[in-house]
Amino acid sequence: MKRVPIDCRVARVLASAATMICLGLNTTAYAAPAEPDIPNIQANAERGSVQKEIELADAYFAGKGVVRDEKQAAYWYEKAANSGDPNAQLQIGFFYEAGIGVVRDSSRATAWFQRAAAGGSVQAKVNLGVAYIWGAGVRKDPVLGVQFLRAAAEQGSGPGAYYLADSYYLGVGVEKNLDQAKHWLEVAAKRHDPHGELGLALVLLQRPDHRDDDRAFRLLRDASKSGYVAAEHELGLRLARRPGFASRPEEALEFLRKASLEGFWKSTVVLAALYRDGKGVAKDPETAYVDFRVAALQGGEAAEKMVRADLLSLGSSLGSPRVKELDDRANDWVAHHGRGLEFAPFLNGGKQSSLALAYPENGAHAGRLFPLSESDAKPGEVFEP
Repeated sequence: MKRVPIDCRVARVLASAATMICLGLNTTAYAAPAEPDIPNIQANAERGSVQKEIELADAYFAGKGVVRDEKQAAYWYEKAANSGDPNAQLQIGFFYEAGIGVVRDSSRATAWFQRAAAGGSVQAKVNLGVAYIWGAGVRKDPVLGVQFLRAAAEQGSGPGAYYLADSYYLGVGVEKNLDQAKHWLEVAAKRHDPHGELGLALVLLQRPDHRDDDRAFRLLRDASKSGYVAAEHELGLRLARRPGFASRPEEALEFLRKASLEGFWKSTVVLAALYRDGKGVAKDPETAYVDFRVAALQGGEAAEKMVRADLLSLGSSLGSPRVKELDDRANDWVAHHGRGLEFAPFLNGGKQSSLALAYPENGAHAGRLFPLSESDAKPGEVFEP
């Protein structure tokens, strides 16, 4: 079984500030065996087989063949990491960064990334680059961070190319250079990095002559196929504004609803506005009200401020009894769909992803990774008020 470690840090998406992103996420590549032979795996892991230590860690983390146990997963990943396996070192580094099965510790996370990089892990170099740029677990040194990012990018890393573009765009650790930023975005997109695809699409859509719009929409679709929720939102928003690029009339709503279901409150606001105004859909004040209320619950203070006037206006026209019913429905929906996801379940090559990644808690920590049940992974769910 080929296992690609999943590791995450946070930064800003180019031309879309404050969006959290993850390094090297590959949810479809990570999956414990459907029916692992746990007694055999356990016996060989206890005899020191590094591969079986990793397989046992995978099984405990995904809950395949054993009761899910994050502490046991971390224990076996760390044993394999101490044996010198770079992929296990990368994985346990992420666990320490996110606090999965261990106490969250950025210093230990970065130490593991350093060992993984020394062992040849290109992805670990990306993580080290971001760590030095942020000062996460190490002394802040953006110049050194950019050196790690450049090394990773030159070794074929899509995320490395994306973060290098971000550094040039923001002038962090290197002199600001928009031409270099676009160059490295092009590289990241060619390597099918979803952050690079989204970033490049946003740059292309800024062109006043619109000559690259077709390509920009293709990039948004490609980024969305990877399960990147921010790309789903951006695609839905752009299709709502420019329906001529949609493959079918309802496509904008489908992408916006999917991102809304995955906790992206700005998509929920756009949906509410569409139903409020009857743009691309029949005008529906009740659906608009519920979506505005859901957005407020999803997005906290920033969302509440944005939708307050609409809730008051729609609530006044609907009347108190109906508003109370709709509030209850919105609260119930959020209670059952409370996870805000960075990367969501998706189908790729006919295989369902087994993991999803939540948004980081703040701008300095990785988001939590968690396995999905079959019910979590069912696509197409919508809220019906």
